[in-house]
Amino acid sequence: MSENIPKPSPEPEKLKIYFLPNLLTAGNLFCGFVALTKIVEADVAGDNFGQIKLALAFILLACIFDLFDGRVARMGGVESPFGREFDSLADLISFGVAPAFLVHRVVLKDVFVTHPEAGWFIASIYLICGAFRLARFNCLAAMSGSGGGKEFLGFPIPSAAGLVASLTLFIIWWDEKDFSRGTLRYVLPPLLLFLSWMMVSEVRYPTFKTLDLRATRTFTKTLVAILFIGSIVILREKILVLVLPLFFTGYLLYGFVRPRLSRAWRREIEEDDGDDDATAS
Repeated sequence: MSENIPKPSPEPEKLKIYFLPNLLTAGNLFCGFVALTKIVEADVAGDNFGQIKLALAFILLACIFDLFDGRVARMGGVESPFGREFDSLADLISFGVAPAFLVHRVVLKDVFVTHPEAGWFIASIYLICGAFRLARFNCLAAMSGSGGGKEFLGFPIPSAAGLVASLTLFIIWWDEKDFSRGTLRYVLPPLLLFLSWMMVSEVRYPTFKTLDLRATRTFTKTLVAILFIGSIVILREKILVLVLPLFFTGYLLYGFVRPRLSRAWRREIEEDDGDDDATAS
């Protein structure tokens, strides 16, 4: 008789939502929303790019939030499917919609005056490829049962947005008075299309997840880091405007150079060489 008694169904696993990593992701999403509002409010026709520069600053700030939300989750051992999905939704706004809308507002809208649908289409290619890139990453992470491994397949969308934002900031800084009439801004639409292709490509990029902030470093690396941070603090805007486009461009090109580097060079660049014993404490 007891064999015919139905067994109680197991209780569904509770959804795990961790506070600090998701708070950082919410900061990423908030920055993306503010960037969009500033792009809408900008008076581009009047050569007033204060709102555009503020929007670019919020896109770059979103990159910082995105950099730390995953690292905080890994350091605390609190990675979760909810966090991964929430992060992708935030990334799509901050690094997909905002950069596409930015380039359309400052360049494509003026280029395709008689055929505005062409400008919409070019901007939408970047957005669609970014969404595809995020969906593919989530599927691969779920299939592998990990957070995505040590490599990105395709150029990461936060880096793509960072390159678009930092290069736009550099062009405005170079000649803000002539930005709306100059030719430098026409670099942005081809860059947007190239980054669209790179995001869905099979070029692999390191995630740098193995870097441990608590690990020891050599004297040379520590000195270089101190000098770099000190120069940013002292010179601020001038250094950031110059360094950020170079940084994101260097990461973009590294994907092409990486397969040609020896294993030792790749380990030196990508992996943590700190003393494991020192990090145990």
